This record gives sequence, structure tokens and C-alpha cells, in this order.
Amino acid sequence: MAFVLIGFMGAGKSTVAARLAEQRGMSPLDSDALLTERFGHPVAREFELHGEASFREKEAELVCELLTNASSQTVIALGGGSVLSERVRGALAGHLTVLLDVDPILAWERIRVAEDGSERPLASDREAFLALHSERSALYEELADAVLLWASATSGEYPVLVGRGLLRSGNVSRMDAIWPLERLRSRPFCVSDETVAALYGERFGDPQASILIPPGEEHKTLASAERVWHELVAAGMTRADHVVALGGGVVGDLAGFCAATYQRGVPVVQVPTTLVAQVDAAYGGKTGVDLPEAKNYVGVYHQPAGVLVDPDTLATLPAAELAAGWVEVLKTALIAGGDLWERVAAGGEVEEQMILACARTKLAVVAADERDAGRRQVLNLGHTVGHAIETVTGYARYRHGEAVGLGLLAALRLSGQEALRAQVRELLLVRGLPVTLGDAAVDVEQIVAATARDKKRVGAHVPFVLVQAPGDVVPGHEVSEADLRSAVAELI
Repeated sequence: MAFVLIGFMGAGKSTVAARLAEQRGMSPLDSDALLTERFGHPVAREFELHGEASFREKEAELVCELLTNASSQTVIALGGGSVLSERVRGALAGHLTVLLDVDPILAWERIRVAEDGSERPLASDREAFLALHSERSALYEELADAVLLWASATSGEYPVLVGRGLLRSGNVSRMDAIWPLERLRSRPFCVSDETVAALYGERFGDPQASILIPPGEEHKTLASAERVWHELVAAGMTRADHVVALGGGVVGDLAGFCAATYQRGVPVVQVPTTLVAQVDAAYGGKTGVDLPEAKNYVGVYHQPAGVLVDPDTLATLPAAELAAGWVEVLKTALIAGGDLWERVAAGGEVEEQMILACARTKLAVVAADERDAGRRQVLNLGHTVGHAIETVTGYARYRHGEAVGLGLLAALRLSGQEALRAQVRELLLVRGLPVTLGDAAVDVEQIVAATARDKKRVGAHVPFVLVQAPGDVVPGHEVSEADLRSAVAELI
């Protein structure tokens, strides 16, 4: 079984293949480079001399040879169009096929500034290039056993690997081998919760230590962090090692915070097992713990060294947890608009492609603004009132997603979007999510006061994220206390 990298032009397949092969003490096999050798001239010249149909036939012949003769350690980078051949698609069976996902604009920019000055026959026109990317995307995703995205931020970049069965028994070490980050080869120290560890802890072989906390937001505290720090010391963790955060958003936030602060910072690999973590919390580097006074009040930005996402873990979640996690999908769809919003608004079920779409949306936002200086604030949509509800109910009455769902309704009321609010309310009801605070023993003034303590507050006002339309979400709005009180009162 070879490691086969597929993807569009400019995805970085040749670069990643070279790094993976180097880790195995081998040379990578690059179909485009090998074709150039066989032709005795560049691929662009072959197109010019004999046309695309002739090229594709010769490409399929060479690629099938590579796949037939590949050993278990072989790393192969395929040309972007090679998978158009039915012969090639059939030959991929039995190999580990990984899609290197790339934003088409980034791919275009990479190709136009390529250092070697080589020409690509299908990359001469920008609009045609972008249309071709859109045309091939579904095929790439259909063929891939896993999808590798590169997350970028001002402080660095990291791989995000998404695929069904990644945490299946025996697969973790196999997938770890394709992560092109040497620093992940250090000793793992696993932080998880008692429920998740019982399901997936053994999949990571024999970590140096497994530190377990009780499940639930009420355990995302400084006391839990202190316990984790002490256990890392007792287990002998050094700065040359890394933390594995195995679990949902609570574990990811807590373990990430402990990694960021232990010995002034060690790497953390996020392995999200809940929907809220797979579509949102595992990416972007926000880590922290709650105080009784406010949510996420103590924390630090600490980008992960990598994120490993296995959608199959969602099958073990209770229905109520899945529904609550879906609210983050809804929030992301409102921010992204377009196809993602249409799928969510139509009641589409969460599957791997929807998780990927949410991850891409968040990663793009974080790439533009790592530390909440501007655009990233849109990710707080629904969270200002949602966090206040969690705080005043002691982090025990509502799941995070349930509180954010209520916060979304408040935000849409403040946005003056009556029809959209009614649509979102119906979507929440269909999934059995609360649309009022019901019998929760809280009042308007408690929630308004907790909102005023929101960690995003600057000066006298808390900035609100409001919605003009799906895909048109704007942060930084000042909301009057009277309007806020009215929006909260409607929830009660």
C-alpha cells in the first residue's frame, strides 16, 4: 500500500511528497516529473505537440505502472488531472489516497510565481483555472481516503487531516506517518475525558501518560489545569514532547491551554471527537478555561501542531450532543453563506463534506486575522449572549451549542432580521434544541450583566456580531442596553 497524493495544481503535492519520502529514506515518485523525463520535454510542450487526449493516455499508462509496482513505503505525487482516467481511479484501490486540499486562489498565486518558471498548459487563464478547480473538487474528495488541509496563521502553519476511520484500531500509526511535521514524532502525553478515553484512548497505542478529567464544561477550570500540569510533571514530560488533546471542545480548550503554558509552551495535537470540536473548536489556536464570573476568561492563543479529524467518532455521540454541536455548523453557515448555508437551511445532515466546509471557512477566517483584531470576530456570532447564558447557569444547565443557539436568536433580533430569525428558530426546533430559556432560574438582568463582562469588551461597550444576510456578517456593532434587554427578554 503506497501513500498517494492527489489534488489540484498548486496544492503542493510534490513538496509534501518529498518530505514524506525523506522521512522513509526514499525518493518520491512524481508523475509529472517522470513524464517530463519520458517525453524529453515539458508537459506543456507535449500538450502543444500532441494534444491533451494523447497526453492523458500516456499519463494514465505511467501512473498505473507506478501504482502497480509500488511498495508499502512508496510515496507518489500524481498530476492534478491524472485521476480523470478510469484506469487510474481503479488502480488507486488498495493504496492510501490523500487529497491535498488547496484554496484555488492560493493555488493560482503559487503557480504564477513558481520559481522554476515552468508553464502549465491548463493554467494560462485565471477564470478558467478557478472553474477547473471547482469542476474537479468533487472527484478528488470522492477518491480520497483522507483530506489534508494546511492551516496558516501569522504564528505558523499546521496540517489538518480529515478522514473516516482515522481512529479505527490500527489506523492511527498509519495516518500519523503521512503528517509532514517532524516535531510530531516526539513522545505523546494524552489529555482526555473519562468518557472519550474509554472509547478511543487505546487507539493511540501507549502514550507516556493518559490524564483524564470528568466530562463537562464545569470541569474546564484552573483547578483542572493545575491537576494536568502536575500530572505532566510526574510523568516526566519535557519541552521535546507533545500533548494529544483527545475529546471535545472542553478537552481541546483545557489541554491546549495546559500545552501553551507548560514549560512556556509545548506542541499540542488536537484530536476532536465531537461535532462542535470538529467543525469549530479544534482550529484556530484559542485555548483557555472558565472562571465562575465568565467563560474562557483565562487563556492564550496557541496554534496546534496538527489536527486529526475522524467523522466516524460522531456515531458514538448521544443525539442531544450531536444536535448541540450542529449549532456551530449553523453559525458557520450563516457566516459563509453560499452553498454551505443552502445545505444547512435545507435541513441537510452533517457528513464529512459539511465538516470540511466548516473547517475551511474557519481556517480562512483565522488565516486573515489570527488574534481577533478584525475579521475573526465574526466567529463570535451568537456567542456573546450564549456565553452569558452559560455563565449565569453555572455551565451546567445548557450545552455550549444550546446556549449559542439561543444567542443566535438574540443576535438575529438585534440585527433586525425577522424572517431569518424565524427560519433559524424553526431549524433549531426541528433538531429539538431550545428556543427559549424555559424553566431556567435566570432573569434578564443576570444575563445582561454577564454579557457586559464578556471577554471581548473594549472600553464601555461589548462589540456585537450582527447579520445582514447569510454570508454578510459584520462584527463590531454597538448595541444599546435597551435593545439587548429586549432581545434577552424575548428568550425568557
